[in-house]
Amino acid sequence: MIHEKVTSREALAKQDAADTLAAIRQHFYLPDGVIYLDGNSLGPLPWRTHLRLAAVLGGEWGDGLIRAWQSAGWLALPQRIGDKIARLIGAQPGEVIVADSTSINLFKVLCAALTMRPGRRVIVTERDNFPTDLYIAQGLVEFLGGAHQLRIVEREAIAEAIDEDVAVLMLTHVCYRTGEMHDMAALTAQAHARGALTIWDLAHSAGAVPLDLTGAQADFAVGCGYKYLNGGPGAPAFLFVARRHQADFQQPLKGWMGHAQPFAFEATYQPADGIARALCGTPPILALTALECGVDIALEASMDEVRAKSLALTDLFIALVDDLCAGYGLRLLTPRDHHRRGSQVSYAHPHAAAVMQALAARGVIGDFRPPDILRFGFAPLYVRYVDVWDAAHALADVLRERSLGPTA
Repeated sequence: MIHEKVTSREALAKQDAADTLAAIRQHFYLPDGVIYLDGNSLGPLPWRTHLRLAAVLGGEWGDGLIRAWQSAGWLALPQRIGDKIARLIGAQPGEVIVADSTSINLFKVLCAALTMRPGRRVIVTERDNFPTDLYIAQGLVEFLGGAHQLRIVEREAIAEAIDEDVAVLMLTHVCYRTGEMHDMAALTAQAHARGALTIWDLAHSAGAVPLDLTGAQADFAVGCGYKYLNGGPGAPAFLFVARRHQADFQQPLKGWMGHAQPFAFEATYQPADGIARALCGTPPILALTALECGVDIALEASMDEVRAKSLALTDLFIALVDDLCAGYGLRLLTPRDHHRRGSQVSYAHPHAAAVMQALAARGVIGDFRPPDILRFGFAPLYVRYVDVWDAAHALADVLRERSLGPTA
């Protein structure tokens, strides 16, 4: 049964009123009649993004024209926003930069890591890694002529798969399907003990769960800006290179913005010092501006507060669904153990696609992942406890109605 503290919507409304993060919700445009539980796929629009983009379009681009690259500080945006993201992921200043997409950044760090382990030919990853990570690795192995191997294993076999042939362990910190979270420090230590480097995809972690890349001794990481960082659709991604590796970091996309003197227009490439060498082409100023607005909002909350509310929201949803939806074919995929759970809850159901469509018609927006997964993201900066109550009751209503119909 539901815990005594969550037996009524009124009790949860009081909990929302006392929530230390409640005021941050007002920074986002959230349509009336919508419970948004898909911020792990695309975050909502921050109100300040409207104003900031208008200022860039009018005052900076409009009036400043090309002069704005210097006068408005456009050239510094990738590093400036990177240093802000570093505070959210437990990295140091000068170790994170914003550029390109997660896929492209993964290609960069994967190439660099293989170069740093020339005697080793194997990349280890797990079957449930996000598909683009698998595709990038597959494509790189093919491009390199088959001398390397992508070793895909089940989650429970990861540690055993790291042997003396492994150059890189490449994992997503929080699984996009189930919300299960890896022990980054433990797996990184195991990889290092066997001479391998690590690459962590933080797409479903950054801004939602506390991270300590420095403490975990992570080597490389990538992540996107449009989920929990609320940077907008297709927002630029970020890339982390531990300072101890930056001098040896040889990325394959040697574009002019990664040059030591991009405006010297030299014919021969000379890499910039530090994290700047991870850049490639011209920074997308409008997209970076929108991303900075989302990152600035994320920095208004402590990650400890965010994590505490995330666990409270997901605990509540699981408890409510346990109580309200028993007997309707749902199977919880997300760990109940706090140490293994990200900021989402996933269920398997034989009619998951139809159930999610019915929920959306009621204003509850989550998402469906083939073949049978209902996925609900709980972004603590704007999701309320009453939203969880209402979403769980809507899910129960949909399942109850479907159980009486011909497609049950």
